[in-house]
Amino acid sequence: MYCLPYSDRGQHRLLIVEVTISRRKVPVRYFTPGANVSERGALPPPVAVSTVIFALREETLSLPLVKRIKEPYGGLWALPGGPVTWDESLLHIAYRTLYDTTGLQPQYLEQLYTFGEPGRSIAQRVISIVYWAQLNDAQASASAENVHWFPVRSLPHMAFDHEEIIRYALRRLQAKVELAAGFLPETFTLAQLRHVYEEILGHALDVANFRRQVLKDGHVIETGEVMAGKAHRPAKLYRAVE
Repeated sequence: MYCLPYSDRGQHRLLIVEVTISRRKVPVRYFTPGANVSERGALPPPVAVSTVIFALREETLSLPLVKRIKEPYGGLWALPGGPVTWDESLLHIAYRTLYDTTGLQPQYLEQLYTFGEPGRSIAQRVISIVYWAQLNDAQASASAENVHWFPVRSLPHMAFDHEEIIRYALRRLQAKVELAAGFLPETFTLAQLRHVYEEILGHALDVANFRRQVLKDGHVIETGEVMAGKAHRPAKLYRAVE
């Protein structure tokens, strides 16, 4: 790494770092923390990865948020995530930062959208690539310091535009409501499945119409078993179709 002076006042310095990308050395410029707004504006915006994780917690559709301990937005809640590094794929960064901040390890992550409006951060422009996933009860049991699960329809005041990101992710989940069985154990009753649908969609569903439609769609099939411990007409158990 080598440095060149940026200001003749000597108050700021422009650092030029050689980074190897695909076996080529590429010069990358960035300013020291003392750089002013106009100097930071001369650089490409930083890129970060964030993750939205949905799960049922106490029968309520919820997601984990992390309390920020640094500025900007110190003390506010935010989605798990972190900056993009030079030597990791975006997907690996999403998995790593999610595990480092929450202890969660979903089996898969799907890229949701890229958020990059100029005013989404008060400090400087930031581009965020967002991933999302759903977890069942067993997968959502992990916890960590500064992490709390919030109902998706009762969010705290949040950093950046993360509340907007969550609303976008919820719309994506609603568009894929047939994935609702992924929040449940391997076998479940239609009543349990209907509850998940209602949590995702945000309104009650007619029992008979739901049963008829979900069986017609073919997303679940009977297992031939019934729920144990029920004295009168135990409910049939179903499983999701792979």
